Amino acid sequence: MSVFPTVSSVIFISANLMKMSLLFKKIVLESWLGICNKNPFIMKVFVRIFTVLSVLLSCVNGKAAADSYDVFVPIAKYLGRGDAERLSAWFDDNLEITIMSTTNDSSKNQAKQILKAFFDNHNPRSFEIGHTASRSNSKYALGFLNAGGEVFEVTIFVSDCGGRYKIQQLKIDRIR
Repeated sequence: MSVFPTVSSVIFISANLMKMSLLFKKIVLESWLGICNKNPFIMKVFVRIFTVLSVLLSCVNGKAAADSYDVFVPIAKYLGRGDAERLSAWFDDNLEITIMSTTNDSSKNQAKQILKAFFDNHNPRSFEIGHTASRSNSKYALGFLNAGGEVFEVTIFVSDCGGRYKIQQLKIDRIR
């Protein structure tokens, strides 16, 4: 005798489970509809509660997801415009900036000048974020900068510094 079920027994069990599931659904729906038909007030209350809960849950969930990466919206905008001045407002006091394999541990002002020189040589046309991730109080974004007829991969690391996210690391590498 085999411990593995035969094909016919699996089909038989599956068919019976489907029948039981359909029967359960039918009983529950008929009971619910019967109650609602007898007392329409119950149906109205249920519909209102369900609607309010659905809206609240979707708003809370959507807001949490949106807030999670809102920090990258202005950063992406300033990178796409080549606005080193406004982008530097997001820099931490000291950060690591890497441009085409040249790494500098820089002050906020030095990093702004390095980035300005890069933008002067490579006029940005657009920037798109391709991927984001997070861990505890740090967030990461990977994007692509179209500048001066070339495409650059941009990696941005931000950390929560006293309730405000600041760029800790910015890396720009030519990909084509």
